[in-house]
Amino acid sequence: MELKDHRDINASPAEVWAALLDADVLKACVPGCQEMTGSPEEGFEAVVVQKVGPVKATFKGAVQLTDMVEPHSLTISGEGKGGPAGFAKGGADVTLTPIDGGGTRLGYEVEAKVGGKLAQLGSRIIDGFAKKMADQFFERFQTALEGAPDEGDHDTKKKGWLKRLVS
Repeated sequence: MELKDHRDINASPAEVWAALLDADVLKACVPGCQEMTGSPEEGFEAVVVQKVGPVKATFKGAVQLTDMVEPHSLTISGEGKGGPAGFAKGGADVTLTPIDGGGTRLGYEVEAKVGGKLAQLGSRIIDGFAKKMADQFFERFQTALEGAPDEGDHDTKKKGWLKRLVS
């Protein structure tokens, strides 16, 4: 499965870069993440619980950040084993580009592979699940930086929790 997309985030490339390297931000943004420890230099260890079709599994795995060119691009690679459910591995090439008027365009190309019982579900289910996971991660990531739209006034936004920390 391959997916290519982008998001425009109302934060500087330096802020987006810092968030991509933060274990707490990653834990909050990865759907089903129960635990995330480690550092950008040594890699992260993660525990993620997910249900793919009829198969629910706890994946224990590692995430590595490589090809880091601060604050422009990096590659996120991960592999997790879900016991009898099988394994999942994949990665994302992430690029950060300043956009006119402030903000950052976060572009990403995601590739994912599965094996074991998960692979027996069929590519349509797996592709749909992988797309949903990527969309949820980057949507949560954007919300962590920007905040959610204010209910009363859709033009104003509350600051994201990460922006509150660094402001």
